[in-house]
Amino acid sequence: MICFPNAKINLGLNIVSKRPDGYHNIETIFYPVDIRDALEVTDARGEEGIFRQTGIPVDGNPSDNLVMKAYRLLSGKYMLPEVDIHLLKKIPFGAGLGGGSADAACMLKLMNDFAGLHISEDELESLAALIGADCAFFIRNKPVFASGIGNLFENIDCSLKGYHLLIVKPDIHISTKEAYAMVKPRHPEISLKSIIRMPIENWKEAMVNDFESGIFAQYPAIQTLKNGLYEMGAVYASMSGSGSSVYGIFRSPADLPETLKFSDSYWSVL
Repeated sequence: MICFPNAKINLGLNIVSKRPDGYHNIETIFYPVDIRDALEVTDARGEEGIFRQTGIPVDGNPSDNLVMKAYRLLSGKYMLPEVDIHLLKKIPFGAGLGGGSADAACMLKLMNDFAGLHISEDELESLAALIGADCAFFIRNKPVFASGIGNLFENIDCSLKGYHLLIVKPDIHISTKEAYAMVKPRHPEISLKSIIRMPIENWKEAMVNDFESGIFAQYPAIQTLKNGLYEMGAVYASMSGSGSSVYGIFRSPADLPETLKFSDSYWSVL
């Protein structure tokens, strides 16, 4: 059984306040995009299952991969068969695209179907939230206004249908911890729920990602990339999440010029 976990972008991101538990309250809009990994589960060929990861190399112990954390979380609550797992990694990590969270959420959904567990979407969301703050978003995988630590969702009417999305991941890795260390929390003057109803031409002046100022100062190449997307004619451009990927929204398909090809990681998405 196979599924294809997709990435997300953030339309705006406000760091609202720091919490007593050390986390931060945020406000953002999660929007799914069609850049995908592949995740396959089959019956184990041996007495014990194995996990294999190909594609983009991922640092660290394979047992710490969020896919395996999802499997262990389910196995602590349900009788699961031994399985072989293959993750083909195409969504870069350290990019603000949520690839690891998507993989974990899809593993929960995949094992739910593979093992016939009949877990409801509400329960899958609750389980996913135990793995990562934005992981639960990928269970229903629809645009939402997210608050709390990125785990409280409100359905929102938001569609980029008819636009073209160009996403670029430079050869820069930014850890979430590093990104938060550069931010001073503040309440936004205008709610994203109001901004998203504005004409998209107004987003440039109204919709911000609070991570950008600190990260642009530390990594000016990312700001150069954002500026370059506007010079190409983007109606809106932004860093996604805590970076380092940057996206531009265009009215027609756009090809990335050589001057902005900081790496081989870029996608044009309808």
